[in-house]
Amino acid sequence: MSYAGYSPPCDDGLDLVYQDDSILVANKPAGLLSVPGRGADKSDCMATRLQMKFPDALVVHRLDMSTSGLMMFARGVKMQRRLSQMFRERLVAKRYMAVVAGKLEPATGEIDLPIAVDWPNRPLRKIDAESGQLSLTRYRVLSHDAASAISRVELEPVTGRTHQLRVHMAAIGHPILGDELYGGAASESAERLLLHAGELSFAHPLDDVFLNLISGPPF
Repeated sequence: MSYAGYSPPCDDGLDLVYQDDSILVANKPAGLLSVPGRGADKSDCMATRLQMKFPDALVVHRLDMSTSGLMMFARGVKMQRRLSQMFRERLVAKRYMAVVAGKLEPATGEIDLPIAVDWPNRPLRKIDAESGQLSLTRYRVLSHDAASAISRVELEPVTGRTHQLRVHMAAIGHPILGDELYGGAASESAERLLLHAGELSFAHPLDDVFLNLISGPPF
């Protein structure tokens, strides 16, 4: 992705939610890349900001530039391998908060639609029953505002496909507000993508202590 006109938010300091000698979890602001993009003008990102204070911090997973919320980093290569394996094996539960268009019904459910790269329109993704990868999202409606015809929802990506939550919500007719890639008319309903990585739950790989880290959405 070119990220033309990349203008990252001001660096107001790190918002660390958790830290120890092996793991760091920080809030990434919306509009900031997770890792450096192509070109010197795209070097400012969550990883480089964190590495200025913690030189041993290494990326374990990513968030879309437009998404805010919790990002986990490993301290050192050995821990990076362990945490990356935990993500691959789905031993880290992730929950997101979002505001979507319309009244989402029923109040709880699953979206089981395969996602594939939309090659002519890369980096976009699309639903593709023939070539798409298995993709599963669970959702729970938290509230509905009838006046503005929007719903606040909790989303749990069981799989971790690129743009999964955005593609799935758009596919069922309830795009996330502010989504410039998949939102259609809903893309103009908010100044930013209303998607926030609000919760990470996992057993610490060193002592098996269960951690449930929470970050409230800024919208």
